[in-house]
Amino acid sequence: MTSETGQAFAHPSDRAAATSGADMLDRISVRNHTVEVEIGAFQAERGVTQRISFNIVVEVQPLSGPIDDDVDRILSYDRVTEAIATELAVERLALLETLAERVADRILQEPQAMRVFVRIEKLDRGPAALGVEVVRARDATPTATVPAEDIPHPELVFLSNAAIASPHLKGWLDQLHSQGRPLVLCVGASDVAAPQVGHKMAQRRIDLLAIEQNAWVLAARDARCVVVGTRTELDWAMKNGQTCVWAPSKIVLDSVEAPSAQPRDAVALAAWFAATYHAREMLVIGAELPPQASVPLRAVAVDVETL
Repeated sequence: MTSETGQAFAHPSDRAAATSGADMLDRISVRNHTVEVEIGAFQAERGVTQRISFNIVVEVQPLSGPIDDDVDRILSYDRVTEAIATELAVERLALLETLAERVADRILQEPQAMRVFVRIEKLDRGPAALGVEVVRARDATPTATVPAEDIPHPELVFLSNAAIASPHLKGWLDQLHSQGRPLVLCVGASDVAAPQVGHKMAQRRIDLLAIEQNAWVLAARDARCVVVGTRTELDWAMKNGQTCVWAPSKIVLDSVEAPSAQPRDAVALAAWFAATYHAREMLVIGAELPPQASVPLRAVAVDVETL
């Protein structure tokens, strides 16, 4: 076995040592940190958990002066495992590559961290461990976090089918745009009944897709409306003044804490989504309000011109 091959399969701590530069950096490591999580791109990996193992090495700037046995002066192991837990809690992921990238980026937000090796392996997908490893580094300047005041707080609007067909739709959108806040529109399924099957998970997907079909109906009514279905698309669109129409399948199915509201209860599902995005309120046009929600709700009749 050549040294290059040996390093490829070596523990990240050995790889860190083999690829270290002239700068003197200390290292901390977390070995064989195993968690059970739902992850994977295949249908067989949905609805079940599997064990994944993390081996992480972080190269850190040596402390200036004595440590004085003060835990607040060092990068704690807890910060590494917290980075893992935080990223796993954001959403269900399909790829280990995505998870490794996000964990590495979060660790590099720590002021002491200069380079990080992240190896993640699936332990239950066959007779061998299946995994990825990424190496990420940054300049001496810590990664800037997004200030809380810069996080968009959108206006969420649920449109009933009568509201989608209303002659007032363009005027409502004009009024909502004039408020200067990010705008996200939500809809339910059309009045045409969706197919009914006896499989619970399949029916959930069918009902979510029925909502997405209606989202495209709304988008066809006004050129400002763009159908989006991922958090990345939504974040970009809100920061760039685009009117979004929520296609719920991916965000609902990838949610770590699945909403209790079913797709057929579209207003309650939209209220769950509004709460996850810290919406200032959700305006409901032409539909009944759910009995409870984690975001302020305001109902408007479908026959009014002024919101």
